[in-house]
Amino acid sequence: MLEGIVRDSMTKQATKTLRREGFLIANIYGKGLENISAAFKRNDFIRFMKNKDSLAFDVKVGDKEIKVVVQEYQRCPITSDLLHVDLMVAQAGVKAAYKVPVIATGLAKGIKNKGLLMVHTKRVPVKCTIEDLPQNFTLDVTDLDVGNNILIRDLELPENVTCHLDPRVPVVGIIKAK
Repeated sequence: MLEGIVRDSMTKQATKTLRREGFLIANIYGKGLENISAAFKRNDFIRFMKNKDSLAFDVKVGDKEIKVVVQEYQRCPITSDLLHVDLMVAQAGVKAAYKVPVIATGLAKGIKNKGLLMVHTKRVPVKCTIEDLPQNFTLDVTDLDVGNNILIRDLELPENVTCHLDPRVPVVGIIKAK
């Protein structure tokens, strides 16, 4: 479980001090809940995120244990360091927007024909409850040739899960190499 601290001061100076001490600033929010301003050790957060096995995970902030999902990261444009993270509380029975990762498996025919595999949409936005949330979309690309795509409409969405993207948006495709 990831452990963090509750931020007391919201001033710019306090935020800079926490970042200098190796903390990652975070906001934890949810529908009908009060926002929590928190901070996690940056290295512990990165290590935890690399080793987690599901989209939703538990964090301990102060004396509260909360199940959360990462909504957004903010990175420094120069150094690519993590600056800020938004965590949404995963409430049971409440429909919310989540971003589900896409995993492409197999060796496509188009790659053998001098094509390149392009993952156009790395995370597919879906709307569902936390109980119905898929962990990922695994796409088999072995039958794709140069110029072929897998579109949003080709995804097999579980029951009670909706995607608000245009059905014609490509997820994975093979393009011709120049």
